[in-house]
Amino acid sequence: MTNDAIRFPIGPFTPALAISREERAKQIGQLTEVHETLAKLTSHLNEDQLNVPYRSGGWTIKQIIHHMADNDMNAYLRFKRGLTEDAPMGSSYDQDGFAGLSDYRDVPIDNSIQLLAILHARLATLVQRLDTDAFARKLNTAALGEITLDIALQRFVWHNRHHIGQIESLVKSRGWGA
Repeated sequence: MTNDAIRFPIGPFTPALAISREERAKQIGQLTEVHETLAKLTSHLNEDQLNVPYRSGGWTIKQIIHHMADNDMNAYLRFKRGLTEDAPMGSSYDQDGFAGLSDYRDVPIDNSIQLLAILHARLATLVQRLDTDAFARKLNTAALGEITLDIALQRFVWHNRHHIGQIESLVKSRGWGA
């Protein structure tokens, strides 16, 4: 398996420029499954296994899960700003710097999994009744430039699936199945 295939197990993010109401509802539904998938995927792993990088030079499972929570908190606030401000510039952060901080090492992953459950429930509640015009609102990001909230939602869902794929790949390659 190539390094790119390991790093991007579900492929790179490719936004759909037009999305139906049904496709959007499916994506919103995927948000509420992330914490359950993570809990099931990691429930049988010990501390040593949680501290194994998913690839050479990559983050550990523990770092990935804490990153998912940090990223989604930031993305949630960007999304809300996109709903309430005209094309705001979303904040970014030093992901690798965050991954090197002590909370990524010392806080149990269950804290971040619970945080994701609560955060995703709030986001799902926020977006499930929005109309098409609301999803057409725009925000600016350092990574993607100006995007619609439709694309922001797609990226939010992709980002979680991407990191779950990294963890699944490691668990499978090491034979750590439940």
